[in-house]
Amino acid sequence: MNSFRIAKLIIVFSSLSYLSITFLRNYNSPENIEKRCTLKFEKDFKNPLETSREEWDQILDLADNNYLKCMGIP
Repeated sequence: MNSFRIAKLIIVFSSLSYLSITFLRNYNSPENIEKRCTLKFEKDFKNPLETSREEWDQILDLADNNYLKCMGIP
């Protein structure tokens, strides 16, 4: 009876470890990182009509730098 509980505990721990590693591998894949960064900074790339050209260039530079930082590119 006691060995059955130990076996269940080992199986549960192994399953949780496997699921955690699988999730982290998928979450940190380059495709998913790119999708998250694109969605995060997509709003910065929309040009409101009342924005001047110089201000718009500054906004784009800042958004581009933040996107590259999010992607992990120096």
